[in-house]
Amino acid sequence: MPDDERVTDPADVDEAVFDVVERIPPGRVSTYGAIGQLIGIGPRRVARALSSGGGAVPWYRVVRADGSAAEPVRVRQLELLASEGVPMREGRVVLSAVRWP
Repeated sequence: MPDDERVTDPADVDEAVFDVVERIPPGRVSTYGAIGQLIGIGPRRVARALSSGGGAVPWYRVVRADGSAAEPVRVRQLELLASEGVPMREGRVVLSAVRWP
C-alpha cells in the first residue's frame, strides 16, 4: 500500500486489521508483522487491535514471528489452531508449512 493510502484513524486501523484477518483461510496462519506490512502499521498495533476487539474474527490465526502464541491466550489459541490441523513443533506453529499470505 503506498504511503498516501496508509490507514491512520484508530477505528479504521482496527477495521483494516479485522478485514485482513478474516481473509486468512482455515488451516493457515499469519504473523502480526505480515498483517502490519499489508496495511502499513507495526505488529504491536495489529496485536492491540485484535486484543481489544478481534473476537469476531479468527484472531487465533495470527501468531508471533517465531510461530509462538501470545501468552494470555496461548492455550486456547493452540487448541483452535490444532483443531484446524495447523502443524506445530514444541508449542510453535510451523510457519514454513502454513504461512499466509
